[in-house]
Amino acid sequence: MKRIELKFRNLEGRLVTISLDDPKDPVDAVAVRQAMQEVIDQNVFTSSGGPYVSIESAQIVDRTVEEIELG
Repeated sequence: MKRIELKFRNLEGRLVTISLDDPKDPVDAVAVRQAMQEVIDQNVFTSSGGPYVSIESAQIVDRTVEEIELG
């Protein structure tokens, strides 16, 4: 399962992460940056440390789960 993690800094300088499942493939870095900036500009989310004030990073996490047959 793929997930995109969008990382921001809040007003207190703490790292805040938004995770979204099943991102579009291939990921458009320009569109991701624009969307993240829109989140900041529109003050869409806030955290215990205040509003999001800067973009830190974004990454795709690909996780595979394999169940074990226990019989």
